[in-house]
Amino acid sequence: MSFTEKMTVNGRNVIIERPTSPIEVDHVDSAGLQLTVIDVFSKALIPDNYDKAEGTPQTLFMADGLKVDLSKRTKQAMGFWHRNCDYEELIFCVKGSIHWETELGELTLQAGQMFVIPRGIAHRSMPGQTDTENVVLELKVGSELRRVIAGA
Repeated sequence: MSFTEKMTVNGRNVIIERPTSPIEVDHVDSAGLQLTVIDVFSKALIPDNYDKAEGTPQTLFMADGLKVDLSKRTKQAMGFWHRNCDYEELIFCVKGSIHWETELGELTLQAGQMFVIPRGIAHRSMPGQTDTENVVLELKVGSELRRVIAGA
């Protein structure tokens, strides 16, 4: 039996045929690396400003040019406009629904949907039509996002 491993290096895929599974190893020098699960529904991840629309999301991860934030909000609408001049924002609705007003128009995201707010575009959110809390993951990307799948 052989195993196929697809390795991506500098954006190119390389296919390797191996006689053993890539996870069958004697030793991995992980230098402290580990797999970590984050439950975005956890009560421990409810920010102090949960019931305030002007509150900021919780940052989960940061890297050069990338920030991952978790936003949990109640039914209160943002009373102000926000314009992010540093990042394009990829907004992913995990639970509930969120209505967004932007300079480019309005839309309502349902759980499982996402959209991009381009850098520098004014926006604000309001609760959608749902009885649950609204849980949103916000990926803030410093470089320009390019859509690679058409028609989805």
